[in-house]
Amino acid sequence: MIRSLTGTSLIEYPGKISSIVFISGCNLQCPFCHNPELVRPDMLDEEFRLTHEEIIDQLLEREGFIEAVTITGGEPLLYSGIADLIQRIKLETCLSVKVDTNGTQPRRLKEVVHHTDYVAMDIKSSPSKYLMATGEKAVFSDIRESIDIVKSLPVYEFRTTMVPGIVDHDDVIELLKEIGRVKRYVLQSFHSQKTLSAEFTDMPTYPKGYLEDTVNSIKDMNLAEEVCIRL
Repeated sequence: MIRSLTGTSLIEYPGKISSIVFISGCNLQCPFCHNPELVRPDMLDEEFRLTHEEIIDQLLEREGFIEAVTITGGEPLLYSGIADLIQRIKLETCLSVKVDTNGTQPRRLKEVVHHTDYVAMDIKSSPSKYLMATGEKAVFSDIRESIDIVKSLPVYEFRTTMVPGIVDHDDVIELLKEIGRVKRYVLQSFHSQKTLSAEFTDMPTYPKGYLEDTVNSIKDMNLAEEVCIRL
């Protein structure tokens, strides 16, 4: 399940330099997904699977340069060993741990959330478009419990990728009104060079100004303490 570990990132963990652990496999089929090799089992390569010991060794080698590790996917909470991996990182290194999730695994989220320092949850679109956004694999009611768990944390972010035809300005406002004011909300620019569905590959994306207008609406309505754009 552990696909790979990459060296360093300045954007995956806000305010910290982090390494990234990629967990393969996902229970959603979002057509705009830009990591199809982590979603589709037929695209996975056995030789890239790593053990917890290998992950810890590589992280220890980077200590002193990196400050954190981000565990992402796919959907990392599908991995049965996720709790053990996180606890080992916390016990055997001095690194902060961030977990990315799509919110469909609230039970496992509860198991790991108090061992993490930061949780980032993807919310794919407005409630009315959730089936379409997830390849008909999830409805919004499925992830409400996870939203409530994340909102109870001292540090977190929700984020939505702005995909034409899947999510627009009105969807974002509908979503935030539904879940209530949040601490940090990130609008992510859609990258269409590589997608799970060929229909979305090389699709034109929203201009930066459209995302900025959406951010201004969120601020005007006081729907988030902090809101930003990730290009």
